[in-house]
Amino acid sequence: MTRDTPIRVLLADDEAVIRAGVRAILSADPAIEVVAEAADGREAVDLARRHRPQVALLDIRMPRLDGLAAATEIRRLVPETAAVMLTTFGEDDYIARALDGGASGFLLKSGDPRDLIAGVRAVAGGAAYLSPQVTHRVITALRAGGASRAATARSRIEALTDRERDVLALLGAGLSNAEIARRLFLVEGTVKSYVSAILTRLGVRNRVQAAVIAHEAGLADPDG
Repeated sequence: MTRDTPIRVLLADDEAVIRAGVRAILSADPAIEVVAEAADGREAVDLARRHRPQVALLDIRMPRLDGLAAATEIRRLVPETAAVMLTTFGEDDYIARALDGGASGFLLKSGDPRDLIAGVRAVAGGAAYLSPQVTHRVITALRAGGASRAATARSRIEALTDRERDVLALLGAGLSNAEIARRLFLVEGTVKSYVSAILTRLGVRNRVQAAVIAHEAGLADPDG
């Protein structure tokens, strides 16, 4: 993606008013273009295959196929499209299912409109993104997991090299590949290779799941 090429976004929500509002927010950023809209999950999958957007914003509760199932289908059929869950619900079970399903982000409709733009930009740039409210819930859940989860996470990162741990720590802090490259004085392509190796060694499917392990192992400071 170059500076002259907008981020292509698919927006899926069964409420036309919500779609109009989200589109208006995203349209305020000239670097983002909503290329298609869907009113249900099945239509979202079909449009993702047709338009191959960089980011799919998916409401969790939709007819025919819910957003979580649609995200799974899009990941299978259009792996280059990153799925971001968009919902008014902040329950932990939705967050857990979205992360386990390979979603690259989770945004609340009731959050700051700037989060929508920040989330789309971050995910399109190769980073994971959770709205501040969701991040708080995830970190709270990790802390509640206690010593057992922390010990398991520390055991899993033992397979990483020192440099891979450095990259994982910054990934856990929410940095994009470009930001990690600048922080560690590396070429962005090298960071991508490190991230790919980290995901393989940890046995996880995406950056969000790797970031969770970084927090559990104490590599990433949730308080910044």
